[in-house]
Amino acid sequence: MSMGITIAGGGLGGLTLARVLHRHGIDAVVYEREASRSARRQGGSLDLHPESGQRALAEAGLGGRFRSEARPEGEEHRILDPTGRTLVHHEPQPGSFSGRPEIDRSVLRDLLLDSLPDDMVVWKRRLVAATPRPDEGWDLTFDGGHRASCDILIGADGARSVVRSLLADVELSHVATLVELHIEEVDRRHPDLAELVGPGNLWCVGVNQILAAQRLGVGSLRVGISLRADDRPIDTYRNKRALLDMFGDWDPRLTALIEASDSAPTPRLIETMPIGTRWASRPGVTLIGDAAHLMPPVGEGANQAMLDGAELASRLAANPDDPDSAIRAYEEGMFARIHPIAEMSARVQAMMLSPTAAEDIVRFFTAQPAEPSFG
Repeated sequence: MSMGITIAGGGLGGLTLARVLHRHGIDAVVYEREASRSARRQGGSLDLHPESGQRALAEAGLGGRFRSEARPEGEEHRILDPTGRTLVHHEPQPGSFSGRPEIDRSVLRDLLLDSLPDDMVVWKRRLVAATPRPDEGWDLTFDGGHRASCDILIGADGARSVVRSLLADVELSHVATLVELHIEEVDRRHPDLAELVGPGNLWCVGVNQILAAQRLGVGSLRVGISLRADDRPIDTYRNKRALLDMFGDWDPRLTALIEASDSAPTPRLIETMPIGTRWASRPGVTLIGDAAHLMPPVGEGANQAMLDGAELASRLAANPDDPDSAIRAYEEGMFARIHPIAEMSARVQAMMLSPTAAEDIVRFFTAQPAEPSFG
């Protein structure tokens, strides 16, 4: 079935959308700005929630594949204070998939890509402009001068979405800075750090700053430093020595996570959209994932993006003769679903980087033993 659907962005949301459409026999093309699936690191590990990410994979017919690749033991998490004292140690039931099992983002993306025909994803196509055609649909311009057209345009193009500007004028807010590092072959080269982190996530919580580490399925650690938003140039955070100075009074067993990193520090600004962002529905265009509802990275972003994709695909499949009605129904449901999640994510983000973060996080985890993510 052809609706002339273009998906701008081949992240987890866009690929889930493409996969569910494909299962319903609906043609679509995904334009992805990266040169290939292996062009860059895909981030860390994700905890997929039963009500969102896992549900989306079930609708994509990939629940079994997910269970074969996921790591239930990755749900384990440890929270320490800057002296190395354990505040919380949550251990999941061995081998249980009843919670939020972890899966490497790269593995999950490959799982989705492998479920699609090869010609459904066009690589090295960064959308730079979309203009309405005189009758209906869109003319698309990509970096490098490539052009295409479509009847329905779906923006899955992330925080700096080009498609978003067709629907809403949104100003992003800088709420934190995240610095990422990596430690390869941690079990062989740094067994002490492997033991410190364990099979899941480690959080070392100080005043207005967090040093975290996450075990990946490939035997490496992804280290993340979360800091409150400030006016320092982002290049400040590219220097390992400067980062170590920020944690100068912390236990050296913890700051060894920075010392041992193999990669240069990679900082990025954490930005969010205003809570409650909505737009008036417009024929032939909509948004999913970060393009629709950019939130702090505390464990909901990928899950909600995947659910967006699955729900939009199901709406379009159920009403192929009136895709604009399907889009409106998807948007109303998505707005209602996202609002409380965005509020909760903002509260968690503020709690994590506060003067009383350790006490607040202990209370949070005691009441709800499911970890936020720094991915």
